[in-house]
Amino acid sequence: MAFPKKKLRGLVAATITPMTENGEINFPVIGQYVDYLVKEQGVKNIFVNGTTGEGLSLSVSERRQVAEEWVNQGRNKLDQVVIHVGALNVKESQELAQHAAEIGADGIAVIAPFFFKSQNKDALISFLREVAAAAPTLPFYYYHMPSMTGVKIRAEELLDGIQDKIPTFQGLKFTDTDLLDFGQCVDQNHQRQFALLFGVDEQLLSALVMGATGAVGSTYNYLGKKTNQMLEAFEQKDLASALSYQFRIQRFINYVIKLGFGVSQTKAIMTLVSGIPMGPPRLPLQKATQEFTAKAEAKLKSLDFLSSPSVKEGKPL
Repeated sequence: MAFPKKKLRGLVAATITPMTENGEINFPVIGQYVDYLVKEQGVKNIFVNGTTGEGLSLSVSERRQVAEEWVNQGRNKLDQVVIHVGALNVKESQELAQHAAEIGADGIAVIAPFFFKSQNKDALISFLREVAAAAPTLPFYYYHMPSMTGVKIRAEELLDGIQDKIPTFQGLKFTDTDLLDFGQCVDQNHQRQFALLFGVDEQLLSALVMGATGAVGSTYNYLGKKTNQMLEAFEQKDLASALSYQFRIQRFINYVIKLGFGVSQTKAIMTLVSGIPMGPPRLPLQKATQEFTAKAEAKLKSLDFLSSPSVKEGKPL
């Protein structure tokens, strides 16, 4: 199946779902968030309601509202809005997929169900096919994240012959450190023009060498500009500069991982860097500590990823 939109490539920000201190979704700041991504970070593609967006901690109604707000606010500003519609049951996923098509999203993605798990490739494809069929006009992406789902079916195996079963399949978000599996996804499918999007931000340069066509990640919300510089250096075959950018990004990510880094901490960092309030996470996650935020701020400044005047004045960088 051919789609009129250009192939999804480059950086894709895995968007945060902004919340109030009471844990309700803070819809009014999403428009400001879109402008920040485009103008300050140079990121024009987004992945909504994924892990970073706490999609599986939201109700179906909330997920629909969040998706609609991002599509509406991103119109004529963003290149592509991909909505994650994965859920623990096929009916909810189908409802969310159909809704994504109705509101004008540019694609849908689905993670493997992780309570009752697919035991083999055929079972997983059967689930994915039913969801994709609910939005037959939209490009379909598989969200591969075995560390969270516990589903150990290799992406290379899943991609073998997948378009025969799911004609709308256009690529995958590969969130795993197994570069052998990712490399074989590229090697075995180079004729198919899939979007092969890497999802481990601190290893992106390695994936680019393997043939990644883009990347989906949380750090592109606030380090998108720096990561785009790495992509530009790589495209110009300036590997030394690309490596320098990757190492600087790694220094920050390595530091915050040692402190304890997840969705809660991502919200705190994005609030700090952008000046847009992301609020706390939803239970069962806990809000990042002030100690974490202070240490992350100091590290960002030491790497020249953050300038003091912008933070003091509450302005985005």
